[in-house]
Amino acid sequence: MIKEYKDHPLRDLNSFHVEERADRIIEFDSKQDLDQIFAEGATPENWYTLGGGNNILFTQRFAGTLLKPVGKEIKIKEQIDDCVIIEAEAGVEWDDMVAWSVERDLWGMENLSLIPGTVGAAPVQNIGAYGAEAKDIIHRVHYFNTERREHLTLHCNDCHFAYRDSIFKQELRGRAIITSVEFCLSKTPQPNLGYGDLIRETEARGEASLQNIRDAVCAIRQGKLPDTAVLGNAGSFFKNPIIPLDEAEQMQAQYENMPIYPTADDNKRKLAAGWLIDQAGMKGYRNGNVGVHDRQALVLVNLGGATGGEVIAFAQKVVATVKEKFGIEISPEVNVL
Repeated sequence: MIKEYKDHPLRDLNSFHVEERADRIIEFDSKQDLDQIFAEGATPENWYTLGGGNNILFTQRFAGTLLKPVGKEIKIKEQIDDCVIIEAEAGVEWDDMVAWSVERDLWGMENLSLIPGTVGAAPVQNIGAYGAEAKDIIHRVHYFNTERREHLTLHCNDCHFAYRDSIFKQELRGRAIITSVEFCLSKTPQPNLGYGDLIRETEARGEASLQNIRDAVCAIRQGKLPDTAVLGNAGSFFKNPIIPLDEAEQMQAQYENMPIYPTADDNKRKLAAGWLIDQAGMKGYRNGNVGVHDRQALVLVNLGGATGGEVIAFAQKVVATVKEKFGIEISPEVNVL
């Protein structure tokens, strides 16, 4: 079913709560609806897929069509040995998907608890937290190719997943609308407790059960991250920078307490952008209607009435301050429109 809204306010459709409007919003609840929306001669000239609005910053009126998937079906498709294949429609809230899997004793999603957004956005951003990423559990991604007007499927190996990146942010950007995602989850316990905070929080609850790990992740996130209903934000605004190994070793020699993490490339290391921002003196810093959160330096917050332009200007100041101190340029994780 298709629902269309014109000249629609966006404040409640983006977690920054920026006051902008869109020319048109179209909600759809099945992949067949896209055949109608993109019928020959009817294709929207300027469109963007809007999930939960949790990783987006509107800096101006959106002069075009926002497409919002609202289908929320989750189903078990098949079981292959220990792997249970689950398919979820793009409009499912991500944390509802995690809760669904935990309730059924299926392992793989628990470390990604409480990440805001929808299932359809997870492959685009390759969301991740506490040593886990979406790519670890994604089996296949179903999408609509707007140029070919075809429904297609990509296996996880063909999605070009990388740190907060995928083929949907690169080669298929502006050409693909994800309609559903298949996940491969395990019936065998596979606790992933590589992070110190997570180990401590889980042990405090007893055994490393699925529910205890999920509860631990939720407690950590709720303790560090602001509630978007109280303070507008998009979660982590910046990506953790990845630099050559030799540069990382030089920095660690200079800053002994600087956290450094391995990457898939042995010749590179990942730094903690939050630590860099904190050490640059920006944690808790405020300017006008925008600030750096006082408990998590990766998060920029709307203190009330901020425009998208104000947030961008503030973010640029943070980037410049970090670069001046460390010589490293951090970049936004948030999509800016």
